[in-house]
Amino acid sequence: MIAKKAPNPTDKHVGARVRMRRMMLGMSQEKLGNALDLTFQQVQKYEKGANRIGASRLQQISHILQVPVSFFFDGAPAVPGHHAPPGMSEAPSPAYVSDFLATSDGLALTKAFMRIKSAKLRRRIVDLVEQIAED
Repeated sequence: MIAKKAPNPTDKHVGARVRMRRMMLGMSQEKLGNALDLTFQQVQKYEKGANRIGASRLQQISHILQVPVSFFFDGAPAVPGHHAPPGMSEAPSPAYVSDFLATSDGLALTKAFMRIKSAKLRRRIVDLVEQIAED
């Protein structure tokens, strides 16, 4: 039996960002697959990081999901042994944020929260959630 290779952390991150953006648009895996002339199973493999997304395919996906290609790399894990040139380092967003946004609950909560017009009310909700979390 051949051991399954673990997905590359960057491929996993890019896939999770594809999933998050697709869900933000309310698009199904099937609809994205059709737009790419792929099966929804292939989209699933991309989203899990099991299959690497090629450059031209990623450009296609960015066009369909209406985001720049760089969106998929925001907060990506650092490549071991590689350092950004001086002045080019950027603090990545914590992985737990994109992990949370990739869940249906996280996405629904974020969408609903952003529809609240009052900044004061949003702040009170954050305070309430922080108090609940402390218990």
